[in-house]
Order: sequence, then C-alpha cells, then structure tokens
Amino acid sequence: QVQLVESGGGSVQAGGSLRLSCAASGRQARAYDMGWFRQPPGKEREFVAAIRWSGASTRYADSVKSRFTISLDYAKNTAYLQMDSLKPEDTAVYYCAARVAVVISTSPAQYNYWGQGTQVTVSS
Repeated sequence: QVQLVESGGGSVQAGGSLRLSCAASGRQARAYDMGWFRQPPGKEREFVAAIRWSGASTRYADSVKSRFTISLDYAKNTAYLQMDSLKPEDTAVYYCAARVAVVISTSPAQYNYWGQGTQVTVSS
C-alpha cells in the first residue's frame, strides 16, 4: 500500500508557474512509477506526465511538453510537477498516481494508487 498526498496547487495568472508536490509513504514507496493526471471542469481525467521509479524515463502529454517537468526526490519520497508558462486551459484538479510496473504508462486505469487532488486555476 502507498499513500499519496499532493500539495502546491493554487491560483496563478497566465504565464506564471507552480510546482506541485506528491509525497509518498508506505511500503516500498520508492519502487513505484509516478504519474500526474488532471481533470478539467466537466471533462474526463487526462494524462499529464509520468516517470519511471528509476527516473530513467519520462513521458509528457503533447499539450504540456516543454512547459512541464516531472521529477523525483528519493530522499523525500516525493514526486514533483514543475509547471511553467501556464495557460488558462491548464485549469484543472491535478492528481498524482503510483503503480508498480516494468513500462511507463499514460493510462489512468493502469495506476493503482491516487492522491486526493489539488486545484490549479490559471486566469487570463
């Protein structure tokens, strides 16, 4: 079992930056691939970014590529999502998720553990 707690959401103007954190605790928390997903108002949950537990591989949605960066801090058992050049269309509830796997995944259905979500609002 892994417990995930997100933080760092908030309101920002377009062009601004936020850094989301996802603190993982529980058995073998460092052995899990981490993913970030988001759910805009009235829409389905969508993939944002993912990283292998080793940090050796990352994947990004086309809509955030070159603006967002996913990373891991093993000492703190924490995953981060650095979000730069934010746009109003990035407004959503952001969730971190974890899974044990051998390949990176962009599908929410493939992730076993989820945080509670944190709201990000970008105004124009």
